[in-house]
Amino acid sequence: MRRLLVMGMYASVRGWLEVDHQHRDDVESVIAAAYRDLYSGGWGFPARPFNWSLYVFYGGDIREDELPWLREQVERMAALPAVDDDGDMPVGLFVLSDERGAVRVWEIRDGMVHDRPGPELAWVFRE
Repeated sequence: MRRLLVMGMYASVRGWLEVDHQHRDDVESVIAAAYRDLYSGGWGFPARPFNWSLYVFYGGDIREDELPWLREQVERMAALPAVDDDGDMPVGLFVLSDERGAVRVWEIRDGMVHDRPGPELAWVFRE
């Protein structure tokens, strides 16, 4: 019997979360708990703290069936509680585009990840 190797489709993910510097340990814990050798390397942080916000970035091409893995991490980070009287929760934006040219956006606000269709981004795709 001959087996066929079916390649999955990929999605390009690029985005950021803005959190308080006090959330850094929590964010790093979320990433460490979901560690995947191949895709966890897409997360990035500034080398050292500066100013008042911490921006956490993700960029990478991942298999579409791995998107729930990434989304769960983003959801856990989005739900981090406010650390001061201002009540500021994490905010952010992730743009996901697939090999078919479809674009989705994850908006992070109010402790949740809101999924919606994204803008046409043909200028971003490489042939």
